[in-house]
Amino acid sequence: MDLYITGLLIVALFVILGSGVWIGLTLAGVAWIGMELFTSRPVGDSMAVTIWGSSSSWTLTALPLFLWMGEILFRTRLSEDMFKGLAPWLEKLPGRLLHTNIIGCTIFAAVSGSSAATCVTIGKMTLPELKRRGYPDSIAIGTLAGAGTLGLLIPPSIIMIVYGVTTNVSIAQLFIAGVIPGLLLAGLFMGYTMVWALLHPDQIPPPERDLGFLDKVKASRHLIPVVTLIGAVLGSIYTGVATATEAAALGVLGALVIAAIQGELSWKAFRDGLAGATRLYCMIALILAGAAFLTLSMGYIGLPRHLAEWIAGLGLSPLALIMALMVFFVILGCFLDGISIVVLTMGVLLPTVQSAGIDLIWFGIFVVLVVEMAQITPPVGFNLFVLQGLTRKEITWLAKHAFPMFLLIIAAVLLLYFFPGLVTWLPAKMAG
Repeated sequence: MDLYITGLLIVALFVILGSGVWIGLTLAGVAWIGMELFTSRPVGDSMAVTIWGSSSSWTLTALPLFLWMGEILFRTRLSEDMFKGLAPWLEKLPGRLLHTNIIGCTIFAAVSGSSAATCVTIGKMTLPELKRRGYPDSIAIGTLAGAGTLGLLIPPSIIMIVYGVTTNVSIAQLFIAGVIPGLLLAGLFMGYTMVWALLHPDQIPPPERDLGFLDKVKASRHLIPVVTLIGAVLGSIYTGVATATEAAALGVLGALVIAAIQGELSWKAFRDGLAGATRLYCMIALILAGAAFLTLSMGYIGLPRHLAEWIAGLGLSPLALIMALMVFFVILGCFLDGISIVVLTMGVLLPTVQSAGIDLIWFGIFVVLVVEMAQITPPVGFNLFVLQGLTRKEITWLAKHAFPMFLLIIAAVLLLYFFPGLVTWLPAKMAG
């Protein structure tokens, strides 16, 4: 019977999604079908209470604020200044200016929280520069596709906020836990770029000019605004001075100040940034509300419990469970965006994960990593869509050159599994 109900609801989900209905409304519709057909509980009051409860969570207020901060910074020349500050220090590394993609995304991820925003902001600035200087499109775009996903992992991260709200896990702890894995993944991307450059020395243009140390330090002044903002936002969270929501408000204020100092805080930029953040947040909030109702509906039908019992009955080791979940998430990522994946699956999977003894903070970072993989897998890889808009390349071409980054994210998952302290050490130290 459970298999029949599950199959029916999955078919309903994909039929409604395939007909072009918004994801949030689809999730709520499937939840309504499930409760109406397979439970005796009245649907109307359950829907109203659940959707109101999920939409009015205080923790969720950090999300629109971080979105707004990213929108404001997207409209400043922050990324251009970042390139000027970073480029002189990279001339001696194998691959040279290719690393501006990765380091630029790592830095911008710490003030953006969005993978797509990180990818498009850094890409708009680095890709024309790298092309002009003679770097191959394949490696420049491939590394950008991978590095753009760091917007999800390096705090503040929108998807971590969604995971924290969905699973009732501390968002501040998740932010702290994401720092070392984020830097590890950036290091893997840089390592790959160096190896590629050493294997293809003829494709890397010679250095333009060798600046002295003082000239490099002078160029670094362009990094001051972004480093100051990162320090203020993340420092306030890590020192316990501010909650994630208060830090987000501080980030918006800092972004407005930076835009004003740069002379780019026009009324149009302010209005466009606010409108862009509002549109994005409304989309995410609708998905969260629909998913909360679907989770409730699944709970009444009893599917999460039966699924957990079935998986537990398979006798999978924690590693086998993590590998199975990785495949499951990547397949889902071929059809859904990251936030939808998190809110759609957490209610069902959490009992299983907890019964396997997996730490929920660690699992949150694991989920972010596998959602990062989904960002660069066709047909619904958001970063691939962003890059297609930027470069006019075919999705298949983009996916091919992003594939090494996909493999590196798998390597990062395995490293975190065998060395869980990479995730749990920093939150434990901060809490202590």
